[in-house]
Amino acid sequence: MSSKKIYLIRHGQTDYNKLNIVQGRGIDTSLSKEGHRQAKAFFEAYKHIPFRKIYTSTLQRTHQTVKPFIENGYSVIPLPGLDEISWGCAEGMTYDDENNKQYYQIIESWKKGNIHEKLDGGESPLDIMARQKDAFDFILSDDGTPVLVCLHGRALKIMLAWLSGKCLSQQDTFHHDNLSLYILNVSEDGKVEIEVSDDRSHLDNVS
Repeated sequence: MSSKKIYLIRHGQTDYNKLNIVQGRGIDTSLSKEGHRQAKAFFEAYKHIPFRKIYTSTLQRTHQTVKPFIENGYSVIPLPGLDEISWGCAEGMTYDDENNKQYYQIIESWKKGNIHEKLDGGESPLDIMARQKDAFDFILSDDGTPVLVCLHGRALKIMLAWLSGKCLSQQDTFHHDNLSLYILNVSEDGKVEIEVSDDRSHLDNVS
């Protein structure tokens, strides 16, 4: 494997993000008007980068985030391993719903090291890491660089944790908002350096 530079972004805002509703893998929301503006702003800031490949999850909010690149001739490879975590029974509920205490309880349990636990019908951080590793190996198997990868908020926390050698219980040490950017350098021996973290400067003029 040769060294690779990876531009890693979270998708743009959706209406569910704005309304504080749990999305997850089971809810295939589209970008809001604000999300489309964010996507356009990211494209304008990084259209000069000669991305060799673009990878997204299979959910439309990631595909729509890179749509300006598609409209300029790029092709996109969707990978199920990049999909958001399934929150199971919590999906479609607001974060502050009295009946949704389970959402916060499972996150607190993960922080205590119980990374095998999951909500009914959902996935655990260990489940996500397993499918992410398959997706990441596929991305690294192509020598092209740089590449752009678009995925989701919780999935991004989990990926950054294991890529940086942290325990999955420490995933919440990574903070990012819609269309935050990380830039990773992956060496030939597979070591990952996070060059840029949670950069949103490309959104400064988005209104």
